[in-house]
Amino acid sequence: MRTDDFWAIIGRATADRPASPAEVAKRAAADLAAHDPEEIVAWARHLDKVMVASGTQDLWAAAYLINGGCSDEGFDNFRGWLIAHGREAVARSVRSPDSLADVPAVRSAADSGAVFEAEEVLSIANDAYQQATGSELPVWDRPVTRPDANDLWDFDNEEEMQRRLPKLSALFLMPPE
Repeated sequence: MRTDDFWAIIGRATADRPASPAEVAKRAAADLAAHDPEEIVAWARHLDKVMVASGTQDLWAAAYLINGGCSDEGFDNFRGWLIAHGREAVARSVRSPDSLADVPAVRSAADSGAVFEAEEVLSIANDAYQQATGSELPVWDRPVTRPDANDLWDFDNEEEMQRRLPKLSALFLMPPE
């Protein structure tokens, strides 16, 4: 599956009307279910590639700041939320995780405490394959899609966080008293 085809599924799920990540996942799964099972598997494999490409320490740190902490599963689900916002949102966030400070919903989360996760987006291919075939998605050796949590820099080090993610730090870290 080509990158454009992968993102076209997400694009059609978000076209014409704003939607929650759960609604994006539902629409995308219905769209993908109309494809051949082999294409659904190819879409799932491409999702793995997107997850690998977005599995950076600094993006994880951004998710940690924004969501008030972030486990390894939480980081996966945060990237699911990003994917629901489309190709450009993912690309921009991978290039510059600090650019998330410019997203209105993220800015609002600094006051509201909203958490951004969308596990259902990561299940689009599973749901589509089930709809299309009545069977579970085949299993394959999936790539590692995030750094090992033991190898991360210390996300609780506020000085390092401010150095790497100054705009997000200004929103989410408490100023010194």
